[in-house]
Amino acid sequence: MPGIGRTYYVAGAGITGLTLALALAKFGATVVVLERNPVLSEFGAGLQVSPNARRVLDRLGLDETISAHSLEPSGIDIYPYRRSSPLVTLELGQAMRDRFGAPYAVMHRADLADALYKACRRFANIDILFGVRSWDAVSHARGVTVSIDEANGQSRTARGLALIGTDGVHSLTRRNLLHGTDAQYRGRVAWRTLLPFDSLAGQLALDRVSVLFAPGYHMVCYPLPHRRQVNVALFAAASQNKSETGDVPVLPRSSRHSPRIDVILTAAGSTWTPWPLYTVETPRWHEGNIGIVGDAAHAMVPFQAQGAAMGIEDAAVLAPLLISEAGAETAFAKYELARRQRVTRVARTSRTNGTIFHMQWPLSIARNLVISAQGSQGHLKRLAWLYDYDAGVNQHVNDAP
Repeated sequence: MPGIGRTYYVAGAGITGLTLALALAKFGATVVVLERNPVLSEFGAGLQVSPNARRVLDRLGLDETISAHSLEPSGIDIYPYRRSSPLVTLELGQAMRDRFGAPYAVMHRADLADALYKACRRFANIDILFGVRSWDAVSHARGVTVSIDEANGQSRTARGLALIGTDGVHSLTRRNLLHGTDAQYRGRVAWRTLLPFDSLAGQLALDRVSVLFAPGYHMVCYPLPHRRQVNVALFAAASQNKSETGDVPVLPRSSRHSPRIDVILTAAGSTWTPWPLYTVETPRWHEGNIGIVGDAAHAMVPFQAQGAAMGIEDAAVLAPLLISEAGAETAFAKYELARRQRVTRVARTSRTNGTIFHMQWPLSIARNLVISAQGSQGHLKRLAWLYDYDAGVNQHVNDAP
């Protein structure tokens, strides 16, 4: 186990944790990643990598790998309930590159996690410990003391400059070490599945994202050509009990069925995996030399597809601060100052989208008129504040030596 030196401990080997480890290692720091799972594990299927996240990943050297394992969809087809053709196709593809200087891509979560993991393995100064049974940390004047029960039953105690919790929505770092709040269930479930290309041929454009609105729920579909599959996510209200025990989505009753949604539901059968949606709003992101980032600090509903992107941005902002500031406590304070307002705005936008997507008649008519009036490029202006953000520049953080 490394000495204190420039050593940082990262709790969690998810997308945020591996991004942070890679960012710190590129500054020459030693990073020890603690992961409870015995192997790399990313729940879920699809992931949208928007320009604000992509420019971070590209700077970490992942451009070619992501390009090889993702799709740049040409647009987003918006389908109001029961409509046979898109109301509008929001331009992506080259329009996103031209406007924001980076692509908008969709890919499998596991492919991004694997790309980050392989990039981390190329650094001798990154050590990833899988199957960690438990760990604890105490902050003190010179850093942190970390106690680790490893997979082989051995117990280790070591010191580092800081411990960063990237351990997700139910973060033990947040709840146990920072005495923060529990995640809150928000009464909705994301039902996810992967379907073969052929099963949806003729129903959806397989070079674009499709968003299907319905009364009380909505569906997002996009192709994963590298895997010859289509990612399907259906978001609907559900009690916690039902979301944890049901095999298929329970949708609100409607007097009129949507043929396209019915075809997708039939193709999916009982292959769905339910994922209850929790959010995190905690007053404390750090104390002493212990801090939290990503979902551990600010998990949000996924209706702007920015959960992973916010964690990636967090890592890009925090890493240079940890290196350049006199102490980790100061770095965490500056990180929170730089990030809290932005993630709060993104979370609010995501919640609002959930309301808009699930509108009932007649409010849905007004919604459709607004979307149609904005046209195929309206989102480029409306979401410029989101996609233009550069985590390596916007915070005026100087590169450390």
